[in-house]
Amino acid sequence: MIREKRRKQRLIKRLLIGILVFMILTVIAVFVVVNVFVVNNVEVEGNELYDEQLITDTVLNDEYSWNSLYVLLKYTFLDIKDVPFIDTMEVKMLDPQTLKIKVYEKGMLGYLYISAIGENAYFDKDGFVVETSTRIIENVPKIEGITCDEVVLYEKLPIDNQKLRELLTLTQALKREGLEPDIIHFGLEQSPVLSYGNAEVWLGSIELLTQKVARLEKILPTIDGVAGILHMEDWTEESSNTIFEKELEMPEDETNTEDEDQEGTQDGADGNPDEEDLPQDDENDDENPEDDVSN
Repeated sequence: MIREKRRKQRLIKRLLIGILVFMILTVIAVFVVVNVFVVNNVEVEGNELYDEQLITDTVLNDEYSWNSLYVLLKYTFLDIKDVPFIDTMEVKMLDPQTLKIKVYEKGMLGYLYISAIGENAYFDKDGFVVETSTRIIENVPKIEGITCDEVVLYEKLPIDNQKLRELLTLTQALKREGLEPDIIHFGLEQSPVLSYGNAEVWLGSIELLTQKVARLEKILPTIDGVAGILHMEDWTEESSNTIFEKELEMPEDETNTEDEDQEGTQDGADGNPDEEDLPQDDENDDENPEDDVSN
């Protein structure tokens, strides 16, 4: 009996010691987490469209985000709502007081001017409005001929689904090849016209869009800085000529000599602008990628 009693006492003593050690370690751990893992510095990498402070405020977005360990666990293991203007991001801890945020921003494909709010609505590859502001972002085309009375931030553009698909297909194809125009205008027949400086590209139907964009990539350098219209409305894979219609140059001074007047009328005596045959399609370009327009 005495031996059994002593054995139980030793077990209780060990248990109490274990509990005490656990409590001490817990207090130490809490102290370290609360007082050491405090966010003092944030490094942002990969941002081009949005400033570091906006991204920092977006990531550290709740009452516990002052703690670097909490932020790391939150963006590593938890299923959180996507940040609207960021495609993906990585959060790393460089030290207990420093976080590094690497972002991959959603590309902006274009913008519409919303007169109701006096701002531009920028949209991404899925048609979602990712920013409304008055700023003009380089290499993001303005969309004309499509109107919206109002937009909601982080929601899809409120336009016809078919027209939205065509718009996204066109802007994505141009962005892939680095051919973003200044303006994309949809006219009365809703056929897109691309403006590059003083040159316009009348694209016609967006059928065979991938092939047309590939052809446009070859032609644009040859008309850089020239005013006129590039006609691609009737372009097909079988046709080899694309016509660039130069803009007529009007005389600067109507008091020019008779010889100068005569010279000025020779280029367009019939009242029509000059037409030039642009570079032929390569004979080896028989294989074209499939049309990527959604039906």
